[in-house]
Amino acid sequence: MKTKVTDLLSIELPIIQGGLAHLAYADLAAAVSNAGGLGQITAMSLPNEDALRQEIHKVRELTDRPFGVNFAIGQHGRPFENMVQVAVDELVPVISVTGGNPKPVLDMFEGTNTKKLVLVAAKRQAIKAEELGADAVMVVGHEGGGHLGKDDIGTFVLTPEVVDAVQIPVIASGGISDGRGLMAALALGADGIEMGTRFIATQECIHAHKSYKQTLLNADEKSTVMIKKSIGAPARALRNQWTDQILELEEQEAGYEGLKDYISGEANKRYIHEGKHDEGFAWAGQVAMRINHIPTVKELFESIKQEISTIQNKWTAL
Repeated sequence: MKTKVTDLLSIELPIIQGGLAHLAYADLAAAVSNAGGLGQITAMSLPNEDALRQEIHKVRELTDRPFGVNFAIGQHGRPFENMVQVAVDELVPVISVTGGNPKPVLDMFEGTNTKKLVLVAAKRQAIKAEELGADAVMVVGHEGGGHLGKDDIGTFVLTPEVVDAVQIPVIASGGISDGRGLMAALALGADGIEMGTRFIATQECIHAHKSYKQTLLNADEKSTVMIKKSIGAPARALRNQWTDQILELEEQEAGYEGLKDYISGEANKRYIHEGKHDEGFAWAGQVAMRINHIPTVKELFESIKQEISTIQNKWTAL
């Protein structure tokens, strides 16, 4: 498959693995890149610059294909410049920026060959990202997992709106897990997709606890919920007793101080790393209800290719 995104990133299929806080490390990133997509490391989940440098080196030991480093700059509350400098020094092929103002990060890569992607959740953000020098934008709709936009707009509507508003390639994200989602995104004018939740339920996502993956397999249309709306940082997670407590606190207008222990990275890791469902929370998009097995990344990509072929034949018949 040849699109603007495959050309831009030098990949075979226009599929990008999401940043996945506390989960997206070298094993998963390399598997996605080896399968023909773009794998990513989550930089701001790592403790320091040395850890990021080691993770970049590990990816390069596992694959000779392009990979990315994701910088979630808006949610961690700590300086990111030193971490970004590691990616500059290591000449990483691709970076992506999620949350916050991407300008400081994009400026640090000015004059380099690194391709710069920016996650947006609104048309105005996409236009601004293009003005700031992004090479492509990833457009996440309300269906997605983790932190989302404030406007509750779905991927199916937001994607063509952004496609019509910018000149750079657009990558659709949110509610996508298979070849049908990829082909739908292309039909909407996008040049590729980003998937997050689907990659959690793969064998190479070794940092995700088996019970987290099983919960994704068991998910239905009521299994996710939006939290943190009351503090202006809406995000979609798997529904459990912990998120019910968060919602109760939000109804009581507890504010950030009242919520911080419930929405912390430590609470997130208790669930996703240790499987302690009653002591934390886990991010997931609505597409969890579409996940019914845990393949290798290679197997996932093969099934996507088969679905692409089936749809192409159907469209040709039409």
